[in-house]
Amino acid sequence: MATNGERDPLLGPPGEPNFARDTDLSEHAAKRAVERRAAVIRAVTHGVLTVAFVAALLSMFFLWDKVGRFAGALPKDPEKAAHRLLESAPVIDGHIDLPEFARSVYGNNITAFDLNTPTPGHVDIPRLKKGQVGGFFWSVFVNCPAHAGLDDGPDFLKATWRVRDTLEQIDVAKLLINRYPETFQLATTSDEVKSAIADGKIASLLGVEGAHQLGNSLAVLRQYHELGVRYVTLTHMCNNAFADSGGYLTPIETKWGGLSPLGYKLIEEMNRLGVIVDLSHTSDETARQALKHTKAPVIWSHSSARSVHNVARNVPDDILELVGTTDGKVDGVIMVNFAPQFVADEGKANVQVVADHVDHIANITGKAHVGLGSDYDGIESTPEGLEDVSKYPALVAELYSRGWNRFELAGLTGRNLLRVIAGVERVAANLQAHGVPPALDIYDKRTDLPKYEL
Repeated sequence: MATNGERDPLLGPPGEPNFARDTDLSEHAAKRAVERRAAVIRAVTHGVLTVAFVAALLSMFFLWDKVGRFAGALPKDPEKAAHRLLESAPVIDGHIDLPEFARSVYGNNITAFDLNTPTPGHVDIPRLKKGQVGGFFWSVFVNCPAHAGLDDGPDFLKATWRVRDTLEQIDVAKLLINRYPETFQLATTSDEVKSAIADGKIASLLGVEGAHQLGNSLAVLRQYHELGVRYVTLTHMCNNAFADSGGYLTPIETKWGGLSPLGYKLIEEMNRLGVIVDLSHTSDETARQALKHTKAPVIWSHSSARSVHNVARNVPDDILELVGTTDGKVDGVIMVNFAPQFVADEGKANVQVVADHVDHIANITGKAHVGLGSDYDGIESTPEGLEDVSKYPALVAELYSRGWNRFELAGLTGRNLLRVIAGVERVAANLQAHGVPPALDIYDKRTDLPKYEL
């Protein structure tokens, strides 16, 4: 019989069951045919799925590093995982003393050294890139008067050039940032940090390490802010007109019992301006009072955990318990310091011990409240495995091997800090929008200005 070319595909070859040609159209025959067809389909489907599953397993096993990249996952190998993580979440360090290095070694002469070549310190551009650094706070620090061989008197009134020297530190930081524009980019907001990193630059923020650098003046704070300073550490290793210090390895005698009257005003003005309150170096009582008084999130720019290593510079558990986002707590980030004397007994500081500090803080505050504040170029020695800024991946790898996932690690390396910076900015915008005026309070020990009662 001739065909028109349309029935053949439907009919199929002779002898093959086909409903269009089958002469047995009884109910049971049709049912059996359906069941046979369904069984064939199930068998084929099962086979295809089994092959696909085995292929996927083999791909995951042999090609995980490549496949996982597209899935957003990290490799199993901790070192590879660390580098992968830092590609998208680079380190933003809370405290690096590169300006102090420029001052103490080269007298602030930025032409005397080249950051594109190895330096005798912990920081240079090749090592920053190797360490996958996306940003850091340049600490504009000058010593407490007594530590510089000066005497500012019991009421901190004798001029000691601390404000001048701080301005020089701000100047040298900016000169270095401008000298290497292909690498560094000044940042004063959380958005500017993100923008710099997106452009492949190292976001460069400024922080003043000690309110002794304010010259007892809230007006100086305002001018530092105008120059780009975005955090002030309330004390260094000395008491000042605003607050009590925690000393060094052991506590020192206090003057105010925490914050002075002017210290409370300092925090209020920092909140209004958008300058982060930094509680590293402060006494425990200063930290408690500051946490109770601030309206904005806070940081410890370079402090570790006292329960892991019992020195005054580290944060005790009862203060760590005040940090959080639930009722009665203050948002903040404790950025772990790498200085060997703050993390372990002599000769025992290594990357694992620093990770112990990170873990301990995270166990109390939650992993959203811990960060990194190395103190590179401000410390004389370093832990084994964390010798310079190229070594951040080693710490990330250690924590990854302990079970930290990529979201938690991204918070540690910088996103927790960005959240805090953004929170400080929101508080400042709100206070200014409500017309909160500048704090005009004058240190009551000063005699160079007439007293004027409002």
